[in-house]
Amino acid sequence: MDQFIQVFGPARVLGIEQVLCALLASFFLSAAIAAVYRWTYQGLSYSRSFVHTQVLASLVTAMLIMAIGNNLARGLGILGTLAIVRFRTPIRDPRDIIFLFAALAVGIACGASVFGVAVVGTLFFCLAALYLHWSPFASLRVYEGLLRFSLPPGSWSREKVREILGRYCSSVVLVAMREAVQGEVLEYSYQVRLIDPTYRADLLDALRGIEDISDVNLLMHRATVEI
Repeated sequence: MDQFIQVFGPARVLGIEQVLCALLASFFLSAAIAAVYRWTYQGLSYSRSFVHTQVLASLVTAMLIMAIGNNLARGLGILGTLAIVRFRTPIRDPRDIIFLFAALAVGIACGASVFGVAVVGTLFFCLAALYLHWSPFASLRVYEGLLRFSLPPGSWSREKVREILGRYCSSVVLVAMREAVQGEVLEYSYQVRLIDPTYRADLLDALRGIEDISDVNLLMHRATVEI
């Protein structure tokens, strides 16, 4: 009987100062996570409302944890209430989900008055996110590009092109070759990886110096940026 009363009995009562401290800590820590998310965002469809959601979700979570306290009955009641609410907003990027989970974790820690875990966890999470953003970690290729140019059929300049590509590129793969201008020229497409990103202008100048080459262009992109 005592155990039943202890589990389903009155929850701990928090003072106004404790509630404000938990909510303020949750707000500032989740705002730091949201700021790191905004600084490191690399997609195309940036959502301002999602950044606001991270902060507000952390506050709501902190309030729920403080409202539940150590009362199991309240916890079950709130769980049943939340089960009625269905969130149908699609989140396409798994990275967005992790940032939202981090904000929720901050709210849980602040609501439970475990401020040390909240502060240290937020700091470590933000540093890890910044490191992964600035470093080439998990990038398949650091610098990569698509090189296109045209040469007349049977041109002796192909040997010069191979020599120039070997001088400035660490990897060269022919991905397409087709006839253009009613068969008067052959259009080549190479996937290249530069030895150094500063070689881009030198590579283009060297290729354009060949007499019978035309339509030389190089489209570069960073593999750490997803499109």
